[in-house]
Amino acid sequence: ENNGYKTGFIVTNANCSSTGLAIALKPIHEAFGIQDLLVVTLQAISGAGYPGISSLDITDNVVPYIDGEEPKMEKEPQKILGTVKDGQFHPADFRISAHCNRVHVIDGHTECVSVRFRTPGVTPEQVVKAFEDYRTPELEALGLPSLPKRHIEVRKENDRPQPRLDRELENGFSVSVGRVRECPILGI
Repeated sequence: ENNGYKTGFIVTNANCSSTGLAIALKPIHEAFGIQDLLVVTLQAISGAGYPGISSLDITDNVVPYIDGEEPKMEKEPQKILGTVKDGQFHPADFRISAHCNRVHVIDGHTECVSVRFRTPGVTPEQVVKAFEDYRTPELEALGLPSLPKRHIEVRKENDRPQPRLDRELENGFSVSVGRVRECPILGI
């Protein structure tokens, strides 16, 4: 209205690391209920925007803090995975602890995630099955040209995913998940 427009709206998008995390969390949150989550991000230099981070600061280095990033990572996935009930929005009810690092990778973020579920005794095999079975028929019905065939690709190799090898999966619209294993503190 301030610009003289009679229709339309402003769309905001979530933080890139929060979005990738939320995509991976959705099927396992629906299946098992997340209680607590620890995420450590290894964010590429492309995420710093232009002009980015000085080459002298990032070459042969990891910067163990990204200003403003950790609060976003601790709140945005709860918003993305929230629900609307009786006309009221409710964020997803789980705790997140985030540690965000800038790394010397050109493009493609990596996240190391450990999860405690509300459902007891969840196994890595059950988590992998939830990832592999995840579908979005309501989106598939729209015939969107950029919609990936698989939203989540589970890598079985111990050394995957890797940004250089996996960032273009499904033209960059899919999330790669790997090393699904037991966590001695949180469970998975």
